[in-house]
Amino acid sequence: MEWLERTAQLRQWTRNGTRAPHKPLLLLYALGRFQQDASGELRYSAVEEDLQRLLTEYGPPNRTTPAYPFHHLVSDGVWEVRTDRGPGSPGTGVRELRTAVAAGRLAPELRAALRREPTLLGRMARVLLDLHFPPSLHADLCDSVGLELETAETGSWQLPDAVRRRRDPRMRERVLTAYEYRCAFCGYDGRIGTVPVGLEAAHVRWWAFDGPDDVENGLCLCSLHHKLFDMGVLGIDEDHRVLVSQSFVGHSPAAREHVIALADRPLVGPQPGAHPVAAIHRAWHTSQVFHDSPRPSTAA
Repeated sequence: MEWLERTAQLRQWTRNGTRAPHKPLLLLYALGRFQQDASGELRYSAVEEDLQRLLTEYGPPNRTTPAYPFHHLVSDGVWEVRTDRGPGSPGTGVRELRTAVAAGRLAPELRAALRREPTLLGRMARVLLDLHFPPSLHADLCDSVGLELETAETGSWQLPDAVRRRRDPRMRERVLTAYEYRCAFCGYDGRIGTVPVGLEAAHVRWWAFDGPDDVENGLCLCSLHHKLFDMGVLGIDEDHRVLVSQSFVGHSPAAREHVIALADRPLVGPQPGAHPVAAIHRAWHTSQVFHDSPRPSTAA
């Protein structure tokens, strides 16, 4: 199987749109480390904290462990694990991985392919990013795993035919029009002349998880609130009011004004006649992206 197809078809536990980005996050992390040191290996006890942080920041709200992908990624043919006793993983137990001095790295055939074809690393990373995370998080995620994509890819590329799905370029205009070019959370409506700036069409249910390109799955958000929405800091309740996660901490006046004060505020829009966010997409975001419990309203 060609490496991009293998990357696109990582076996993951899934049910009703549940997010399980454990393997993609580990593979992105391994690609970043390979870019820095092609001959190195990743000892579990040394990278466990890094992997746990990635799962906490970019994974689903429920608590999980990096031991799972460290063991199970082997079955996808892109990863190998060995211990002080020889080749093979001791299992998914954290204690076993630590005491057996388990270490993993990209599979030998993949390492050889990456050396032969330098742009393969960047194309594999792009497949993982596009299939599992929204565009607003790509740059931050690359920074988190130490990936420098600009130095890893040149020319054009595209997803394998088996997993390719095209975005509707008209979604942005339809969503921004429905919300009258105002951020649904804060009402920001900046323009340069007639051109809106800092306004984006956000998918409620991520496009990577079969979120449709339509107004019922969209919000017009400013750049700040789009990022916070995709990170699970902000959400929407069943009454179309703003949720603010209790996990968010900010003491500055700006953090209080632009984030904490949004708690329980009604959405701005959409205009009469336009479809609001559908309950099925809102519920997906609440269960799969939004972190912790919502803060109570700060209104006096």
